[in-house]
Amino acid sequence: MPIKAFFVDVGNTLVREVPSRFAIYAACARQHGVALETPAMAALMRQAHREVPSRVGGAFRYTDPWFAAYIERIFHHHLGVERAALPELSRGLFARFADPATFELYPGALELLEEARARGLVVGVISNWSARLPGLLASLGVAERVDFVLCSAIEELEKPDAEIFRRALARARVEPDEALHAGDDLEKDFLGARRAGIRPLLVDHADSHANLGHPRARDLAQLLDMVRRLAA
Repeated sequence: MPIKAFFVDVGNTLVREVPSRFAIYAACARQHGVALETPAMAALMRQAHREVPSRVGGAFRYTDPWFAAYIERIFHHHLGVERAALPELSRGLFARFADPATFELYPGALELLEEARARGLVVGVISNWSARLPGLLASLGVAERVDFVLCSAIEELEKPDAEIFRRALARARVEPDEALHAGDDLEKDFLGARRAGIRPLLVDHADSHANLGHPRARDLAQLLDMVRRLAA
């Protein structure tokens, strides 16, 4: 059965941060007197992500209040930065990740979205991201090339929860087996979509899933080829 809808992740699928978020946080730590290199910051950020619950005082993950708690966990609890420095530190990080210059599109991103729509597919974004995502996608030229955006901080749902995929299906007005979802995360994108009955595809820019045997695309050109075949 040909697909009628194409859903796609954003971070590390359509766009990447330059430098990485781990490098940005590490540089921020050094500005506040903590010598920490990028790999150590990456490990610490992943640990803090596990430690901070999905809701903080009623605020869902990736909202500004949640990020304030996350930043406090990293910089004050783990790294010892004074609490008084956190408001300015947080404002700087919020501004950095709201700036389109922090991000770049992977080659072929806009062409992928344009051709998917030209083939009659409903194209939707499903992303675990802050509420700044719609504005960022507009600045990058993505918003005008998709039919809808489901952002976890706005929906108060996140991948791999099947409900966020069901919302995408409802927006697209298609059945699960009529949709393809592509993203870089094995659990959140591939397995999450598959559990919702949607055809899943890994986007593996880093070639880190070669031994898993799952359907995958090494770049967006390969992803476009797969979309063409599945839409035919």
